[in-house]
Amino acid sequence: MEIYLARHTSVDVTPGTCYGFTDVPLRPSFPREAAATRMRLAGLAFDKVYTSPLSRAAKLAAFCGYPDAIRDERLKEMNMGDWEMQRFDDITDERLQVWYDDFLNQPTTGGESFRDLYARVASFLDGLRRQSIGRAAVFAHGGVLICAGVYAGIIPLEDGFKHLTPYGGVIKINL
Repeated sequence: MEIYLARHTSVDVTPGTCYGFTDVPLRPSFPREAAATRMRLAGLAFDKVYTSPLSRAAKLAAFCGYPDAIRDERLKEMNMGDWEMQRFDDITDERLQVWYDDFLNQPTTGGESFRDLYARVASFLDGLRRQSIGRAAVFAHGGVLICAGVYAGIIPLEDGFKHLTPYGGVIKINL
């Protein structure tokens, strides 16, 4: 099974802002960036198309010709909990350093760890495997794409963030 995963286009938030579950707006450059993503997917036919329910992913799916993409909660970005929409430099939570030191296992305050995100994405991908879909498209987020790469065995878990797909980028995995 081939799965093409597209990361949403760039977001219109102040640099250094912590966001994940928050439904943030896209930059005014969306049409140009989305057209480049659509070109990356041109000529491919998909048996199923899925998207995160967050608007930054669903809007890209619609732009690329899939307004009825199946929304799946498991495709949301990592839940940053109490830190959502705060600038990292302004977070005074003493757990921030604990999370920096072990983000794989330590959840954000009121949110998730990277392993929690991975478990959600793995559950989604396990479901795709059971369906025996030939080719699928998934519109989601950077963390979700990293988890998919880990799941497919092409990215080591510990090095995940060294493989962050750029905004509007597309990766392909085989299951």
